[in-house]
Amino acid sequence: MFPKLLASLLLLFMIHKMPSDAQKKKETLLSEKVGHLMDWASKRSVIRLNGDKFRRFVKAPPRNYSVVIMFTALQPQRQCGVCRQADEEFNVLANSWRYSSAFTNKVFFASVDFDEGSDVFQMLNMNSAPTFLHFPSKGKPRKSDNYELQVRGFAAEQLARWVADRTDVHIRVIRPPNYAGPLLLGFLLAAIGGLAYLRRNNLEFLFNKNVWAFTALCFVLIMTSGQMWNHIRGPPYAHKNPNTGQVSYIHGSSQAQFVAETHIVLLFNAAVTMGMVLLCEAATSDMDIGKRKIMCVAGIGLVMLFFSWLLSIFRAKYHGYPYSFLMS
Repeated sequence: MFPKLLASLLLLFMIHKMPSDAQKKKETLLSEKVGHLMDWASKRSVIRLNGDKFRRFVKAPPRNYSVVIMFTALQPQRQCGVCRQADEEFNVLANSWRYSSAFTNKVFFASVDFDEGSDVFQMLNMNSAPTFLHFPSKGKPRKSDNYELQVRGFAAEQLARWVADRTDVHIRVIRPPNYAGPLLLGFLLAAIGGLAYLRRNNLEFLFNKNVWAFTALCFVLIMTSGQMWNHIRGPPYAHKNPNTGQVSYIHGSSQAQFVAETHIVLLFNAAVTMGMVLLCEAATSDMDIGKRKIMCVAGIGLVMLFFSWLLSIFRAKYHGYPYSFLMS
């Protein structure tokens, strides 16, 4: 009796451990999907997906890998300059992951172009580009799986931090060498050195307070316009709606900005400063009264006009602020 009972228990245990046909089919399908993705990733760090590939490899189970997708519109007729800039940064990130020693099949990088996968855009109710989404290995994307492009910018380093938060995959961004900055700095230093050498017998200009005042003013204008934020965050130059074609140069949130916005603010601040300089000169110079009146009127006009525009920009970013153009 005991041997028969032991044999029955052993048989039940073996049946319980044997994978079902459905499980085998699922494992086979998953292995094929991972194999295809690995093969594509070996040829191109950012895998290009159309509607069929998106539904098969991203939406349809089974999936034990994450997919980070950039939805973009790179065709020339779309005129999306921001998409091209974002695509370059996305490729830097994908290449850094693909050619790192830690590369695995845990996460893949892919892109869906509007002209190749408009049905995917419709499926996800997406009406702007570029957009970055993370599709986790289990479950559906959450709100945090939608990258906040307008806040963080599309620099590869910022994207890498977001990917690490969503997947626990830490990517060390490696950029190709760029010699433009060092060459420009070397040229500037050479020009300054050459000028100092040519005027080595007359270096009074180095002690000219107007030269140093102008240099300091330029530095202050650059810093207060937000150029340092642009360097750290890498925001887009502007935003163009792919559906309407409308271009926005001012970001509508106080938490982010466009590069064009900082240029506009810099010019407005410079105009206000010029107006203040004209007013000071009109009050202290020895010119005749007629010229001083013209300088005074021009200075007041510059200050009122451009300071009002600055208030309008501030109001567009901080909704509810009561002042705008011409103080109204």
